[in-house]
Amino acid sequence: METKRLQNYLRTFRKRTGLSQDEIAFLLGCQSGSKVSRCERLRRVPNLETALAYEVIFRVPVRELFAGLFEKVERKTIRRVGQLARKLHNSKGDRFSERKLEALAVAVREAGKVLRQRQ
Repeated sequence: METKRLQNYLRTFRKRTGLSQDEIAFLLGCQSGSKVSRCERLRRVPNLETALAYEVIFRVPVRELFAGLFEKVERKTIRRVGQLARKLHNSKGDRFSERKLEALAVAVREAGKVLRQRQ
């Protein structure tokens, strides 16, 4: 049975470190802990620079800090990969179509491995 992941684990990792929201905000280069609070409560998705800073602070990959969000993005992207692969396969292929289809097939295979590991 697949367990539902939280959108993010920022609060969990912050609590483990014992740091306050204001202290994390300082490390992120913010003025106050309100930005941290909004991210923890899912009111805001951090920009890439902030997400990477969280990774540096907690020493946890972004995809694990934002596990639920990552899985949602992964599902949507893999669905679009399939759509593009079908479109390329059905169209008159140019000389790059085979390369594109192979890259898409690798993406689908790798995602499938990860999904099977989660179950």
